[in-house]
Amino acid sequence: QVQLVESGGGLVQAGTSLRLSCAGSGRSFSDYAMGWFRQAPGKEREFVAAINWNGDITDYADSVKGRFTISRDNAKNTVYVQMNSLKSEDTAVYYCAADRTIYKINFHYTGHWHYWGQGTQVTVSS
Repeated sequence: QVQLVESGGGLVQAGTSLRLSCAGSGRSFSDYAMGWFRQAPGKEREFVAAINWNGDITDYADSVKGRFTISRDNAKNTVYVQMNSLKSEDTAVYYCAADRTIYKINFHYTGHWHYWGQGTQVTVSS
C-alpha cells in the first residue's frame, strides 16, 4: 500500500511555471507507476501525465505535451510535474495516482489507478 501527498500548488499568472510534487509513503515506491490527473470545476477528472516505475516510459495528454514534464526520484519517494507556460485552462485540482500493475496503454484511464492523493489546487490567472 502507498499513501500519496501532493504539494506545490498555488495561484500563478499565465505564462509562468510551477512544479508539483507528490510524496509517497510506504514500502516499494519504486514498484509503482505514477500519474498526474486534474479536475476542473464541473468537469471530469482527466489525465495529465504518467511515468513508469524507473522513468524510462512517460506519457502526456495532448493538452500539456511540450509544456509539462513528469519525472521521479525513487530515492526520495517523490514524483514531480514541471508545468511551464501555464494557461488559464490549466486551472484545476491536481491529483497524484499510483499503481503497481498498470500498463502504458491504460495510463489515461482513472479506473486503472489504485491509489490517489487528496489533490492540490492550481489556479492560473490570465
